[in-house]
Amino acid sequence: MRKPSVLMIVLCVFSVPAIAVAAQRGGGGFHGGGGAHFGGGFAPAHGPEPFHGGNGGGHHGFVDGPGHPDAPHVHDDGRWVGHDWGRNDSRFHLDRPFGYGRFPGAVGFGHDYRLGGGDWRRFALGGLFFGVGAFDAAYVSDWLWDSDPIVIYDDPDHDGWYLAYNSRLGTYVHVQYLGN
Repeated sequence: MRKPSVLMIVLCVFSVPAIAVAAQRGGGGFHGGGGAHFGGGFAPAHGPEPFHGGNGGGHHGFVDGPGHPDAPHVHDDGRWVGHDWGRNDSRFHLDRPFGYGRFPGAVGFGHDYRLGGGDWRRFALGGLFFGVGAFDAAYVSDWLWDSDPIVIYDDPDHDGWYLAYNSRLGTYVHVQYLGN
């Protein structure tokens, strides 16, 4: 039996981190048209920028290219499709923003949670609970409520709301923190 060459060992050692980085960026997931990537483990590096337009987009659909989902989604270039409703949209008005306090967990890239049961009205993330805004309920019909990977981002435009990004699907919805 021949001993492995030093070069082969070095190549193997350095290829493992590269494969891990590709997986973190969503390698193996679905790639929609226009270079956008959806799901497969991809998570955006940051949440959306505050919306600087007028009253917002008034979406009736989110398909912005061939193969793109008809739901709010994030392109792998960091563009949050569908997050342009505007600060004053009545759907996001809450009489008591953060009525149960602020989410005490970590938010943003690198802080992954797993859905731990429930449905769109009330679901668990590590013993803490959230609810999807009724206006976004249609976009979670394909979520796996007992296992999907979720990343929580702050919503820069709507007080009392967070964005729950499903990295399996590449889609997101507006959620409220409901406490523990």
